[in-house]
Amino acid sequence: MIQQQTILKVSDNTGAKTLKCIKVLGGYKKTVAKIGDTIIVSVKELKNKSRKISKVKKGEVHKAIIVATKSKQINKDGSSFFFNKNSACLINKQNKPLGSRILTPIPKVFKKSKFSKFFSISIGTI
Repeated sequence: MIQQQTILKVSDNTGAKTLKCIKVLGGYKKTVAKIGDTIIVSVKELKNKSRKISKVKKGEVHKAIIVATKSKQINKDGSSFFFNKNSACLINKQNKPLGSRILTPIPKVFKKSKFSKFFSISIGTI
């Protein structure tokens, strides 16, 4: 579960390293986000090698979609899965990914959602 002030890792190749959640989108009473939800984030840290060629800058505000959480997710068939870290991918205003690759496997939730582009550019699925 992701809420305000949560620090997230970035799992795409935009050049950002860590993000901080500013707001959870999807209703005025919604306080926590799960896998597949959209949040607003601020870029806190950049990768050292890509500071000059980065697509984002430190302190910029972007939208992001959550691709992994430490909390356990239960599928409809009864199986469950979880990840070792909280991570997100940056998206633009048209809900397209900013990066060209996603460096972690993503759940099958994205295959039938409006974020099907994430499913095609990731390295694998869970």
